[in-house]
Amino acid sequence: MEHSNREKLLELFCRLAYKSGDFTLSSGQKSTYYINGKLVTLHPFGGLWTGQVLLSMLPEGTEAVAGLTLGADPIVSAVSVVSAYENKPIPALIIRKQPKGHGTAAWIEGPVLEPNTHVVVLEDVVTTGQSALFAVEKLRDAGYVVDRILTLVDRKQGGAELYAKSGLEFGAVFAIDEIQAYAAQNK
Repeated sequence: MEHSNREKLLELFCRLAYKSGDFTLSSGQKSTYYINGKLVTLHPFGGLWTGQVLLSMLPEGTEAVAGLTLGADPIVSAVSVVSAYENKPIPALIIRKQPKGHGTAAWIEGPVLEPNTHVVVLEDVVTTGQSALFAVEKLRDAGYVVDRILTLVDRKQGGAELYAKSGLEFGAVFAIDEIQAYAAQNK
């Protein structure tokens, strides 16, 4: 039986990206597990399936995808490349953590798009939600319309609530409990 791209992505996350142990997250929180999404999004098939799954989740009228460097870089690139293959080309933007230190001092890399372009922010893993919210603010400052964030993994530690308070729609390919259940079954 042919597995869906989502199922293949789940297997890859559990095999490559999910680790149990004692970790400190970028938010400073302690955790008994860690997910390194880049081990999936930089994998040749992981990148392809990421692009296909997230492209299928984009709302009608999405005109660009964007994300905060570094975790979102391969994700926005994958979605953009897959969109070209599907003949629905969607440009990708990358938001810096600091403005460029030379030249234009830009916060955003990628094509310059018209004001009011509808952009969806993509993320690999959402914990508190602060990283993607930073990207939303920089995109809105640049004149783009952003009302949705999509992530590969929701750790369910406050991100969804933060986005709801900020008036943002939020969607995840996987919730952490699904990854943990799959990992436990397939040890």
